[in-house]
Order: sequence, then C-alpha cells, then structure tokens
Amino acid sequence: MKVYNPDFKSRVEKYLQRQEFMKHIGFNLDVIEAGRTEGKLTLEKKHLQQKGYAHGGLVATLADITAGFAAYTLVPDDHNVVTGEIKVSYFQPGIGQELHVKGWVIKPGRKINFCEAEVWCTNHDRKTLIAKATASMVTIFPEDTKR
Repeated sequence: MKVYNPDFKSRVEKYLQRQEFMKHIGFNLDVIEAGRTEGKLTLEKKHLQQKGYAHGGLVATLADITAGFAAYTLVPDDHNVVTGEIKVSYFQPGIGQELHVKGWVIKPGRKINFCEAEVWCTNHDRKTLIAKATASMVTIFPEDTKR
C-alpha cells in the first residue's frame, strides 16, 4: 500500500484531539497503522437500545469511523476523506461489556479507497463478531474545498 504521508500516525492523532463526537461516545482508536485502524468502546447505558443490545446506529458509526481513518492514513497531508457509501451487515445483537472494531483498506486508490470493518462484542471472555461493513471512502482533494 502506498502511503503519501509518512507522518500519518501523528496526523491522525492530531485530528483525533479535535474529534468531539468520538470523545462524546467514548470511542478511542488504539491501533493506527498504514491502511488499518482498531478501536475499543466500553459499553454504557447510553450506547444501548431495548433489551440491552448495542445500538445498531452505534455499531454502524464505529465501523464507519475505523474504515474512514484506515483510508485517511493513506492520503496526502492536504487531502481528506469522506464516506461515499457504507453497507453494514448485522449478524447478531451486541450484548456485553465492550465493542472492539477493526477497519482496513482492501483496495487503495487515488480517488476511492475500498474498505472493510468488523465489529466484535466482548461478553466476559467470549468475543463475538456482531457486524461487518464494506465502505467506499472518497478522497477530497484541496481544490474540491475551494469555493
């Protein structure tokens, strides 16, 4: 995989300091590598829907975040990334104490990075795959932001 910014890790970490939404929900990325990120979220009452399941919107959001940051590690410093499309398949309810999310680029490109993500739920010592996503992350070029 071609990395256009060798200092991508510090760039992502700097961006994360300004990422209020992730702070609000309590999600942290703990692995930042070229084309791959991982994060964890300790489940709280605010994250749950009926019957104590992790909210489906939360699961989709975490998949989107990790896939997006995986793509973000590959673009040049003056470029950005937005979600062009994401499809999430849910396998079973997330019942447990923690969500672990992995996102990675499966096909890098200049304009679009095709990504996947998995969301796992830990319930005591048992880890279960609860959702998988595919996403197209679109590169935003500097000239695209000028108006």
